[in-house]
Amino acid sequence: AGGGSGGGSGGGVSGGGGGGLDGGGFTDIRSDMWLSARMPAWLVPYGELARWDRPIGTWLLLWPCLWSIALAAPAGTPPDPLLCSLFAAGAVAMRGAGCTVNDLWDRDFDRRVERTRHRPLARGALQPSQAIGFLGAQLSVALGVLLALPLPAVAAGLASTPLWVLYPLAKRVTDWPQAVLGAAINYGGLLGWVAVRGDIDWAVVAPLYGGAWLWTLHYDTVYAHQDKRDDAAAGVRSTALRLGDSTLPALTLFSTGAIGGLAGAGAGAGLGAAGSLGGYVYFCGLAAAGGHLVWQLRTVRLDSPPDCLRIFQSNRDFGALVFGAIVAAQLLRGAGEEGGKGETAEGVGAEGDAENADRRGSRARERHLTGFDVLRSLWCGEADIASRVRRAVGFAAERGGES
Repeated sequence: AGGGSGGGSGGGVSGGGGGGLDGGGFTDIRSDMWLSARMPAWLVPYGELARWDRPIGTWLLLWPCLWSIALAAPAGTPPDPLLCSLFAAGAVAMRGAGCTVNDLWDRDFDRRVERTRHRPLARGALQPSQAIGFLGAQLSVALGVLLALPLPAVAAGLASTPLWVLYPLAKRVTDWPQAVLGAAINYGGLLGWVAVRGDIDWAVVAPLYGGAWLWTLHYDTVYAHQDKRDDAAAGVRSTALRLGDSTLPALTLFSTGAIGGLAGAGAGAGLGAAGSLGGYVYFCGLAAAGGHLVWQLRTVRLDSPPDCLRIFQSNRDFGALVFGAIVAAQLLRGAGEEGGKGETAEGVGAEGDAENADRRGSRARERHLTGFDVLRSLWCGEADIASRVRRAVGFAAERGGES
Protein backbone atom coordinates (compact mmCIF):
# COMPACT_ATOMS: atom_id res chain seq x y z
CA ALA A 1 0.00 0.00 0.00
CA GLY A 2 1.38 3.39 -0.60
CA GLY A 3 0.61 5.21 -3.83
CA GLY A 4 -2.40 7.23 -2.84
CA SER A 5 -5.01 8.72 -5.10
CA GLY A 6 -6.11 11.95 -6.60
CA GLY A 7 -4.92 11.44 -10.14
CA GLY A 8 -1.65 13.10 -10.97
CA SER A 9 -1.59 13.88 -7.29
CA GLY A 10 -0.27 10.43 -6.57
CA GLY A 11 -2.61 10.50 -3.62
CA GLY A 12 -2.91 10.83 0.08
CA VAL A 13 -0.13 8.59 1.22
CA SER A 14 2.24 10.49 -1.02
CA GLY A 15 1.82 13.54 1.18
CA GLY A 16 3.79 16.72 0.72
CA GLY A 17 4.17 20.41 1.23
CA GLY A 18 3.62 23.51 -0.82
CA GLY A 19 6.00 26.01 -2.26
CA GLY A 20 7.60 24.65 -5.41
CA LEU A 21 11.07 24.31 -6.79
CA ASP A 22 10.55 27.32 -8.97
CA GLY A 23 8.94 29.40 -6.22
CA GLY A 24 5.58 29.48 -8.00
CA GLY A 25 2.34 27.56 -7.84
CA PHE A 26 1.47 24.78 -5.43
CA THR A 27 3.62 21.67 -5.57
CA ASP A 28 4.60 18.93 -3.15
CA ILE A 29 8.31 19.21 -4.03
CA ARG A 30 10.03 21.83 -1.90
CA SER A 31 13.25 23.67 -2.69
CA ASP A 32 14.38 23.53 0.96
CA MET A 33 14.10 19.75 1.46
CA TRP A 34 16.53 18.16 3.90
CA LEU A 35 17.21 15.55 1.21
CA SER A 36 19.15 18.09 -0.85
CA ALA A 37 21.28 19.13 2.11
CA ARG A 38 22.04 15.71 3.59
CA MET A 39 22.21 13.26 0.69
CA PRO A 40 24.48 12.89 -2.34
CA ALA A 41 23.01 14.61 -5.37
CA TRP A 42 22.51 11.32 -7.25
CA LEU A 43 20.40 9.92 -4.39
CA VAL A 44 18.07 12.92 -3.99
CA PRO A 45 15.66 11.99 -6.84
CA TYR A 46 15.26 8.51 -5.35
CA GLY A 47 14.44 10.02 -1.98
CA GLU A 48 11.90 12.28 -3.64
CA LEU A 49 10.37 9.31 -5.45
CA ALA A 50 9.95 7.38 -2.18
CA ARG A 51 8.82 10.55 -0.30
CA TRP A 52 11.46 10.09 2.39
CA ASP A 53 11.19 13.79 3.21
CA ARG A 54 7.40 13.58 3.71
CA PRO A 55 6.67 10.85 6.26
CA ILE A 56 2.92 11.43 6.58
CA GLY A 57 2.13 8.58 4.20
CA THR A 58 4.28 6.21 6.24
CA TRP A 59 2.39 7.19 9.39
CA LEU A 60 -0.97 6.57 7.72
CA LEU A 61 0.20 3.13 6.59
CA LEU A 62 1.72 2.30 9.98
CA TRP A 63 -1.02 3.36 12.38
CA PRO A 64 -3.51 0.54 11.59
CA CYS A 65 -0.64 -1.96 12.02
CA LEU A 66 0.22 -0.55 15.44
CA TRP A 67 -3.44 -0.41 16.48
CA SER A 68 -3.80 -4.08 15.66
CA ILE A 69 -0.57 -5.11 17.40
CA ALA A 70 -1.61 -3.20 20.52
CA LEU A 71 -5.11 -4.71 20.55
CA ALA A 72 -3.64 -8.20 20.21
CA ALA A 73 -1.19 -7.73 23.11
CA PRO A 74 -1.95 -9.67 26.30
CA ALA A 75 -3.81 -7.70 28.97
CA GLY A 76 -1.51 -5.63 31.15
CA THR A 77 1.35 -5.51 28.63
CA PRO A 78 2.49 -2.98 26.01
CA PRO A 79 2.73 -3.88 22.31
CA ASP A 80 5.81 -5.87 21.36
CA PRO A 81 8.51 -3.25 20.56
CA LEU A 82 10.39 -5.55 18.18
CA LEU A 83 7.23 -6.28 16.22
CA CYS A 84 6.36 -2.59 16.11
CA SER A 85 9.86 -1.83 14.81
CA LEU A 86 9.55 -4.47 12.08
CA PHE A 87 6.22 -3.04 10.96
CA ALA A 88 7.69 0.48 10.99
CA ALA A 89 10.53 -0.61 8.71
CA GLY A 90 8.05 -2.40 6.47
CA ALA A 91 5.85 0.70 6.33
CA VAL A 92 8.76 2.86 5.14
CA ALA A 93 9.69 0.34 2.46
CA MET A 94 6.15 -0.36 1.25
CA ARG A 95 5.10 3.28 1.26
CA GLY A 96 8.13 4.10 -0.87
CA ALA A 97 7.42 1.18 -3.18
CA GLY A 98 3.79 2.20 -3.51
CA CYS A 99 4.75 5.77 -4.38
CA THR A 100 7.22 4.46 -6.95
CA VAL A 101 4.58 2.27 -8.61
CA ASN A 102 2.12 5.16 -8.54
CA ASP A 103 4.57 7.59 -10.16
CA LEU A 104 5.51 5.07 -12.83
CA TRP A 105 1.85 4.72 -13.79
CA ASP A 106 1.12 8.45 -13.49
CA ARG A 107 4.20 10.14 -14.90
CA ASP A 108 2.28 11.50 -17.88
CA PHE A 109 -0.58 12.72 -15.68
CA ASP A 110 1.88 14.27 -13.22
CA ARG A 111 3.31 16.54 -15.91
CA ARG A 112 -0.16 18.08 -16.33
CA VAL A 113 -0.92 18.61 -12.62
CA GLU A 114 0.48 21.75 -11.02
CA ARG A 115 1.29 20.16 -7.67
CA THR A 116 3.12 17.14 -9.08
CA ARG A 117 4.87 18.37 -12.22
CA HIS A 118 8.25 18.52 -10.43
CA ARG A 119 8.26 14.89 -9.30
CA PRO A 120 11.39 13.01 -10.42
CA LEU A 121 9.84 10.94 -13.22
CA ALA A 122 7.62 13.80 -14.39
CA ARG A 123 10.53 16.23 -14.72
CA GLY A 124 12.95 13.67 -16.13
CA ALA A 125 15.36 13.47 -13.16
CA LEU A 126 14.91 9.67 -13.24
CA GLN A 127 14.15 7.28 -16.07
CA PRO A 128 11.49 4.55 -15.70
CA SER A 129 14.20 1.87 -15.76
CA GLN A 130 15.92 3.50 -12.78
CA ALA A 131 12.62 3.72 -10.90
CA ILE A 132 11.93 0.03 -11.57
CA GLY A 133 15.34 -0.93 -10.20
CA PHE A 134 14.69 1.19 -7.11
CA LEU A 135 11.28 -0.45 -6.75
CA GLY A 136 12.97 -3.85 -6.69
CA ALA A 137 15.31 -2.71 -3.92
CA GLN A 138 12.45 -1.43 -1.78
CA LEU A 139 10.41 -4.59 -2.29
CA SER A 140 13.43 -6.66 -1.26
CA VAL A 141 13.59 -4.77 2.03
CA ALA A 142 9.86 -5.24 2.53
CA LEU A 143 10.14 -8.95 1.81
CA GLY A 144 12.93 -9.23 4.36
CA VAL A 145 10.69 -7.65 6.98
CA LEU A 146 7.80 -9.93 6.05
CA LEU A 147 9.95 -13.07 6.33
CA ALA A 148 10.90 -12.05 9.88
CA LEU A 149 7.24 -12.45 10.90
CA PRO A 150 5.50 -15.68 11.94
CA LEU A 151 4.52 -17.88 9.01
CA PRO A 152 0.75 -17.16 9.13
CA ALA A 153 1.59 -13.44 8.86
CA VAL A 154 3.89 -14.13 5.89
CA ALA A 155 1.03 -15.88 4.10
CA ALA A 156 -1.41 -13.08 4.96
CA GLY A 157 1.05 -10.44 3.78
CA LEU A 158 1.67 -12.11 0.44
CA ALA A 159 -2.10 -12.34 -0.09
CA SER A 160 -2.28 -8.52 -0.13
CA THR A 161 -0.06 -8.20 -3.23
CA PRO A 162 -2.91 -7.71 -5.75
CA LEU A 163 -4.26 -4.75 -3.76
CA TRP A 164 -1.18 -2.57 -3.97
CA VAL A 165 -0.25 -3.71 -7.49
CA LEU A 166 -3.68 -2.89 -8.95
CA TYR A 167 -4.51 0.19 -6.88
CA PRO A 168 -2.89 2.80 -9.19
CA LEU A 169 -5.26 1.70 -11.98
CA ALA A 170 -8.34 2.45 -9.90
CA LYS A 171 -8.36 6.18 -10.58
CA ARG A 172 -8.72 5.38 -14.28
CA VAL A 173 -11.78 3.14 -13.96
CA THR A 174 -13.79 4.27 -10.90
CA ASP A 175 -14.86 7.45 -9.12
CA TRP A 176 -13.94 5.74 -5.84
CA PRO A 177 -10.19 5.07 -6.02
CA GLN A 178 -9.98 6.09 -2.36
CA ALA A 179 -12.01 2.98 -1.51
CA VAL A 180 -9.40 0.80 -3.21
CA LEU A 181 -6.63 2.69 -1.44
CA GLY A 182 -8.38 2.05 1.89
CA ALA A 183 -8.46 -1.68 1.23
CA ALA A 184 -4.72 -1.68 0.52
CA ILE A 185 -3.26 0.75 3.03
CA ASN A 186 -5.18 -0.65 6.02
CA TYR A 187 -4.30 -4.29 5.41
CA GLY A 188 -1.83 -3.97 8.27
CA GLY A 189 -4.80 -3.91 10.62
CA LEU A 190 -5.27 -7.59 9.78
CA LEU A 191 -1.58 -8.41 9.48
CA GLY A 192 -0.62 -7.02 12.89
CA TRP A 193 -3.14 -9.21 14.70
CA VAL A 194 -2.00 -12.32 12.81
CA ALA A 195 1.65 -11.54 13.63
CA VAL A 196 0.87 -11.48 17.35
CA ARG A 197 -1.78 -14.19 17.69
CA GLY A 198 -1.21 -16.44 14.71
CA ASP A 199 -4.90 -16.36 13.77
CA ILE A 200 -7.66 -13.91 12.83
CA ASP A 201 -10.30 -12.93 15.37
CA TRP A 202 -12.93 -11.36 13.13
CA ALA A 203 -14.73 -9.84 16.13
CA VAL A 204 -11.73 -7.50 16.42
CA VAL A 205 -10.18 -7.41 12.97
CA ALA A 206 -13.34 -6.84 10.90
CA PRO A 207 -14.48 -3.63 12.69
CA LEU A 208 -10.88 -2.43 12.93
CA TYR A 209 -10.34 -2.88 9.19
CA GLY A 210 -13.71 -1.35 8.35
CA GLY A 211 -13.16 1.66 10.61
CA ALA A 212 -9.67 2.26 9.22
CA TRP A 213 -11.04 1.94 5.66
CA LEU A 214 -13.62 4.67 6.36
CA TRP A 215 -10.90 6.81 7.93
CA THR A 216 -8.94 6.54 4.67
CA LEU A 217 -12.01 7.60 2.68
CA HIS A 218 -12.17 10.65 4.95
CA TYR A 219 -8.55 11.82 4.77
CA ASP A 220 -7.85 10.91 1.15
CA THR A 221 -11.00 12.62 -0.11
CA VAL A 222 -9.76 15.79 1.58
CA TYR A 223 -6.36 15.22 -0.02
CA ALA A 224 -7.87 14.71 -3.48
CA HIS A 225 -9.54 18.13 -3.31
CA GLN A 226 -6.09 19.67 -3.84
CA ASP A 227 -6.04 18.49 -7.46
CA LYS A 228 -9.70 18.47 -8.46
CA ARG A 229 -9.36 21.08 -11.20
CA ASP A 230 -6.30 19.48 -12.79
CA ASP A 231 -7.75 15.98 -12.35
CA ALA A 232 -10.96 16.97 -14.10
CA ALA A 233 -8.98 18.38 -17.02
CA ALA A 234 -6.76 15.28 -17.21
CA GLY A 235 -9.67 12.83 -17.02
CA VAL A 236 -8.58 11.40 -13.66
CA ARG A 237 -11.32 10.24 -11.28
CA SER A 238 -11.61 10.68 -7.51
CA THR A 239 -14.12 10.94 -4.68
CA ALA A 240 -13.43 14.69 -4.57
CA LEU A 241 -14.87 15.05 -8.08
CA ARG A 242 -17.61 12.47 -7.51
CA LEU A 243 -18.91 14.01 -4.28
CA GLY A 244 -18.44 17.67 -5.21
CA ASP A 245 -20.63 19.87 -3.02
CA SER A 246 -21.72 16.84 -1.00
CA THR A 247 -18.21 16.24 0.27
CA LEU A 248 -18.69 17.55 3.82
CA PRO A 249 -21.79 15.42 4.57
CA ALA A 250 -19.95 12.40 3.14
CA LEU A 251 -16.87 13.14 5.25
CA THR A 252 -19.12 13.29 8.31
CA LEU A 253 -20.47 9.82 7.51
CA PHE A 254 -16.96 8.45 6.90
CA SER A 255 -15.67 9.88 10.18
CA THR A 256 -18.62 8.63 12.20
CA GLY A 257 -18.21 5.15 10.73
CA ALA A 258 -14.48 5.19 11.46
CA ILE A 259 -15.06 5.91 15.14
CA GLY A 260 -17.81 3.28 15.25
CA GLY A 261 -15.50 0.67 13.75
CA LEU A 262 -12.73 1.45 16.23
CA ALA A 263 -15.23 1.25 19.09
CA GLY A 264 -16.35 -2.16 17.86
CA ALA A 265 -12.76 -3.37 17.61
CA GLY A 266 -12.08 -2.31 21.18
CA ALA A 267 -15.19 -4.06 22.42
CA GLY A 268 -14.26 -7.21 20.48
CA ALA A 269 -10.79 -7.18 22.06
CA GLY A 270 -12.30 -7.04 25.54
CA LEU A 271 -11.90 -3.32 26.22
CA GLY A 272 -15.64 -2.76 26.66
CA ALA A 273 -16.18 -4.84 29.81
CA ALA A 274 -18.56 -3.20 32.28
CA GLY A 275 -16.70 -1.38 35.03
CA SER A 276 -13.34 -1.84 33.34
CA LEU A 277 -10.93 1.04 33.91
CA GLY A 278 -9.12 0.11 30.72
CA GLY A 279 -12.37 0.26 28.77
CA TYR A 280 -13.19 3.67 30.24
CA VAL A 281 -9.77 4.99 29.24
CA TYR A 282 -10.06 3.53 25.74
CA PHE A 283 -13.43 5.07 24.99
CA CYS A 284 -12.39 8.42 26.45
CA GLY A 285 -9.35 8.34 24.16
CA LEU A 286 -11.56 7.39 21.25
CA ALA A 287 -13.82 10.34 22.06
CA ALA A 288 -10.77 12.62 21.91
CA ALA A 289 -9.87 11.15 18.51
CA GLY A 290 -13.45 11.74 17.37
CA GLY A 291 -13.17 15.34 18.54
CA HIS A 292 -10.08 15.70 16.36
CA LEU A 293 -12.09 14.56 13.31
CA VAL A 294 -14.83 17.06 14.21
CA TRP A 295 -12.17 19.79 14.28
CA GLN A 296 -11.03 18.71 10.81
CA LEU A 297 -14.59 18.88 9.47
CA ARG A 298 -15.23 22.31 10.98
CA THR A 299 -12.02 23.94 9.80
CA VAL A 300 -11.21 22.42 6.41
CA ARG A 301 -11.48 24.68 3.35
CA LEU A 302 -11.91 22.33 0.44
CA ASP A 303 -11.15 24.98 -2.19
CA SER A 304 -7.74 25.73 -0.67
CA PRO A 305 -5.03 23.18 -1.60
CA PRO A 306 -2.69 24.24 1.23
CA ASP A 307 -5.52 23.90 3.75
CA CYS A 308 -6.51 20.47 2.42
CA LEU A 309 -2.88 19.42 2.86
CA ARG A 310 -2.83 20.78 6.42
CA ILE A 311 -5.95 18.84 7.40
CA PHE A 312 -4.73 15.71 5.66
CA GLN A 313 -1.42 15.79 7.52
CA SER A 314 -3.17 16.24 10.86
CA ASN A 315 -4.45 12.67 10.59
CA ARG A 316 -1.07 11.57 11.93
CA ASP A 317 -2.30 12.99 15.25
CA PHE A 318 -5.60 11.12 14.97
CA GLY A 319 -3.70 7.85 14.59
CA ALA A 320 -1.52 8.70 17.60
CA LEU A 321 -4.59 9.41 19.76
CA VAL A 322 -6.12 6.04 18.91
CA PHE A 323 -2.85 4.18 19.49
CA GLY A 324 -2.29 5.90 22.82
CA ALA A 325 -5.82 5.03 23.91
CA ILE A 326 -5.34 1.34 23.05
CA VAL A 327 -1.97 1.07 24.81
CA ALA A 328 -3.19 2.85 27.94
CA ALA A 329 -6.32 0.69 28.10
CA GLN A 330 -4.34 -2.52 27.71
CA LEU A 331 -1.87 -1.54 30.42
CA LEU A 332 -4.70 -0.73 32.83
CA ARG A 333 -6.48 -4.00 32.32
CA GLY A 334 -5.96 -6.68 34.95
CA ALA A 335 -2.90 -8.82 34.22
CA GLY A 336 -5.12 -11.88 34.55
CA GLU A 337 -7.53 -10.76 31.82
CA GLU A 338 -7.15 -12.15 28.32
CA GLY A 339 -7.58 -9.76 25.42
CA GLY A 340 -9.95 -11.18 22.82
CA LYS A 341 -10.06 -14.88 22.15
CA GLY A 342 -6.30 -15.45 21.93
CA GLU A 343 -5.26 -18.33 24.15
CA THR A 344 -8.26 -19.07 26.37
CA ALA A 345 -9.72 -22.00 24.45
CA GLU A 346 -6.78 -24.35 24.74
CA GLY A 347 -6.02 -26.31 27.86
CA VAL A 348 -9.15 -25.32 29.84
CA GLY A 349 -9.30 -27.52 32.90
CA ALA A 350 -5.91 -29.01 32.10
CA GLU A 351 -3.83 -27.37 34.82
CA GLY A 352 -0.98 -29.64 35.75
CA ASP A 353 -1.57 -31.87 32.75
CA ALA A 354 1.95 -32.25 31.35
CA GLU A 355 0.76 -33.68 28.05
CA ASN A 356 -1.56 -30.76 27.35
CA ALA A 357 1.13 -28.33 28.44
CA ASP A 358 3.60 -29.87 26.01
CA ARG A 359 1.02 -29.74 23.23
CA ARG A 360 0.34 -26.07 23.87
CA GLY A 361 4.06 -25.33 23.93
CA SER A 362 4.58 -27.17 20.65
CA ARG A 363 1.72 -25.30 19.01
CA ALA A 364 3.08 -22.00 20.24
CA ARG A 365 6.48 -22.78 18.68
CA GLU A 366 4.88 -23.78 15.39
CA ARG A 367 2.71 -20.67 15.36
CA HIS A 368 5.78 -18.45 15.73
CA LEU A 369 7.76 -20.21 13.00
CA THR A 370 9.01 -17.37 10.77
CA GLY A 371 9.70 -17.19 7.08
CA PHE A 372 13.44 -17.04 7.80
CA ASP A 373 13.11 -20.16 9.96
CA VAL A 374 11.67 -21.97 6.94
CA LEU A 375 14.44 -20.75 4.63
CA ARG A 376 17.11 -21.75 7.14
CA SER A 377 15.57 -25.20 7.55
CA LEU A 378 15.42 -25.67 3.80
CA TRP A 379 19.04 -24.61 3.48
CA CYS A 380 20.07 -27.07 6.20
CA GLY A 381 17.98 -29.85 4.68
CA GLU A 382 15.81 -30.47 7.74
CA ALA A 383 13.42 -33.30 6.91
CA ASP A 384 10.45 -32.18 9.01
CA ILE A 385 10.13 -28.61 7.75
CA ALA A 386 7.21 -29.36 5.40
CA SER A 387 5.17 -30.87 8.23
CA ARG A 388 6.03 -27.94 10.52
CA VAL A 389 4.84 -25.48 7.89
CA ARG A 390 1.60 -27.42 7.43
CA ARG A 391 1.02 -27.44 11.19
CA ALA A 392 1.73 -23.71 11.51
CA VAL A 393 -0.61 -22.71 8.68
CA GLY A 394 -3.18 -25.31 9.69
CA PHE A 395 -3.20 -24.00 13.25
CA ALA A 396 -3.84 -20.47 11.99
CA ALA A 397 -6.67 -21.65 9.75
CA GLU A 398 -8.19 -23.70 12.58
CA ARG A 399 -8.09 -20.77 15.01
CA GLY A 400 -9.39 -18.36 12.37
CA GLY A 401 -12.32 -20.70 11.74
CA GLU A 402 -13.11 -20.88 15.44
CA SER A 403 -13.08 -17.07 15.62
